[in-house]
Amino acid sequence: MPTTSLLPALFISHGAPLFALEPGETGPALTRWGARLAASQPLRGIVILSPHWMARGPAVMTNAAPPTWHDFGGFPPPLYELQYPAPGSPALAHEVLDLLAAAGMPAQADASRPLDHGAWVPLMHLFPEANVPVVQVALPVRWGPAEVLALGWALSGLRERGVLLIGSGSMTHNLSEFFGGAREPAPYVVAFSRWIEAALARGDVAALLDYRAQAPHAARAHPSEDHFLPLFFALGAAGEGASPDYLSREVMYGMLAMDAFALSC
Repeated sequence: MPTTSLLPALFISHGAPLFALEPGETGPALTRWGARLAASQPLRGIVILSPHWMARGPAVMTNAAPPTWHDFGGFPPPLYELQYPAPGSPALAHEVLDLLAAAGMPAQADASRPLDHGAWVPLMHLFPEANVPVVQVALPVRWGPAEVLALGWALSGLRERGVLLIGSGSMTHNLSEFFGGAREPAPYVVAFSRWIEAALARGDVAALLDYRAQAPHAARAHPSEDHFLPLFFALGAAGEGASPDYLSREVMYGMLAMDAFALSC
């Protein structure tokens, strides 16, 4: 845990919506980490990117009181009763808009955007008191790893201003293989996740950007890239030379790797 004013960036696997009610090992690990961070220095806010908000181009939530959006179906009723009443921050949102414009990525402001489950579910574990302002940014459609890396890099200066930057996605995300009853991690899930960890540890950004060609079972781990791209947002936000500090390597349902890690120099 850093003791300086420069905050780390964070990648979180948000798993299935039931992660809100079934925290496994990852939920408590996030809670412990969030408590240590909050105790070490004040937080002005959180800027989070989730694949459950995809837009034609960059977009930023400017909502002062974003509602909790239960953007899923077919789950137990208690899940729909959960609320995460964190405030928004129009002032922080406009800082984000200004930084993106300065980086040549002009973004649209969205004053009605709610918090989707890719944001509020992991934040329920990370900051359960919901007392840190949250601003969501959209994942632009058709952007790849290099563009999302640049998006995170454009906002990296916010880490010096008391803002925690989070990419919320999934280390593996092949829902066609979700069977619910599996207890042992699928071998391909472990192979892919540990290849990514090794590349992060050695700072091999070029290999990570080329993960679909180089990482084992990449296409099986991610039939589409949307849930993996938030990793590049966190990697860009962390800046050059960042190394990972793992909070969790849990695998749920045999195929959902719940890797979560902080990135700092």
